Amino acid sequence: MLRQRRWTPLPVPFFTQSATFSRLWPVTRHHVEDVVENGKYSHGRKVVELERALAEYTGARHVIGVNSGTDALVLLLRACGLGAGDEVVVPAFSFAATATSVVLAGGTPVFADVEPDGYGISPASVAAVATPRTRFVMPTHLFHHTADLTGVREVADRLGLAVVEDSAEAIGMRYGGRHAGLHGFGGVLSFFPTKTLGALGDAGAVITDDPRVAEVVSALRHHGRPGPTADNFPAINTATALPGVNSKMDDVQAAVLLAKLGRLEQDIRRRAELAARYTARLTGVPGVRKLPEVLPRAEAVRGVAYVYVAEFARRDELAEHLAARGVGTETYYPLPLHLQPCFAHLGHAPGDFPNAEAACAHALALPLYPDLAEEQVDRVCAEIRDFYAASDLHLSAPAANRGSRR
Repeated sequence: MLRQRRWTPLPVPFFTQSATFSRLWPVTRHHVEDVVENGKYSHGRKVVELERALAEYTGARHVIGVNSGTDALVLLLRACGLGAGDEVVVPAFSFAATATSVVLAGGTPVFADVEPDGYGISPASVAAVATPRTRFVMPTHLFHHTADLTGVREVADRLGLAVVEDSAEAIGMRYGGRHAGLHGFGGVLSFFPTKTLGALGDAGAVITDDPRVAEVVSALRHHGRPGPTADNFPAINTATALPGVNSKMDDVQAAVLLAKLGRLEQDIRRRAELAARYTARLTGVPGVRKLPEVLPRAEAVRGVAYVYVAEFARRDELAEHLAARGVGTETYYPLPLHLQPCFAHLGHAPGDFPNAEAACAHALALPLYPDLAEEQVDRVCAEIRDFYAASDLHLSAPAANRGSRR
C-alpha cells in the first residue's frame, strides 16, 4: 500500500528580490556596463543620472547621493547647522539611526512619544519635551505613511524649531501633494536592499529644496570638496572647503537603482495589493491587536506599504511559531530608543513614553515585497490563525480591529 506523501509548503522568507532581479537583469546590465565603460566606479556620472531621476520622481530641487541613509541624516543635520549643545527632538519609536545620527552630527537627541496609531511623532509630546536648547524636530515616516506633518509644523512654528525629516523609508509617500522629506529643510532616502527602492548594498540620498543645504551636503560627502555636477567631477587635489567625510555613492549601486526606479510605481501597487490581502485575512483574528492603515489627516496623504507591521498579543511567541514553520519576520523595534544602552546617560526610565513602549512590545513585521506570492500571504495568515486558535488564553478580537489598541 502506497503511503500518502505529506506536502510541505516552501518557506516564506522575510525578504527576497531574486525574481525581481531576474526580470530586471537586462536593464541592470545595460547600466552596469555603462559604468564599466566610463571607468569611474564611485561618485561618477551614473550617480548624477540617478540624482536627476530621483529629483524628477520626488519633485525635489536637489538630490545628493551618498553611501547610506544614516550618512544622509548625519550630513543633512550638519548642513542645516546643527552644533554642539543643540538638541533635536526625535521619536522614541524608530530605528537607532534616527537618534544616533544626531549624536554623530554633534547634537543631542531629545525623545518624544509617538502617536498610538501610525507611529508618527506626537506633536503634543514634541511641545512637552522641547527646551530652550532645542533647535530641530525630526519626524520619522515609518512603515506605511507619513507622520502628522501639519501638527509637527504647527508646533515647530510656535516654538521656533526647524524641521528635518527622517524619510529614509518613505520613497513614494506624499503629504499634501509634496513628497516626504520636502516639508522642511530636507529629508533623506535609504536604499538599503529591503527598502521599497533597494540597492544591492548600502546607498542613500539627501533630498532638499534648499540650495545652500544641497551645496554643503555635496561637499561634505566628498571630504569637503564641492561637486560633482554633470560637468564638474572633483579631482583628488581639489581644494577642501569643509571637514567632510567619505560618503560617496558607488556608481554600481546607482546603476541598480536606476534599473529598479523604472518599475517603482508598479512595485508600490504590488505592495498595496499584498498589504490589502493581509488586512482582509487578519481582520477579526483573535490576538491581532492592530492592523496598519493610512490615517486621515488634515491634508491628503499617499501611503506606501514599505513593510507590513501589525501588533499582536504574545508577539515573541508568535514570531517563534512562524519561524518554526518557515515564515520570516522582523521585530520593529524590540527596544525603544530612550531605553537603548547608548542613551542611558540621558536618564530615561520605563514608562516615560508609553505609546513607544507599547509598540515595541507588540509590533511585528510580516513578509512584504513584490516577489511575494498571494499563496504565501495566505500561508502566513493561516499560521497566525492556527497559533491563536491553539492558544489557551482564549483571546477575542476587538470589535474594530484596525486602529484599535487593547
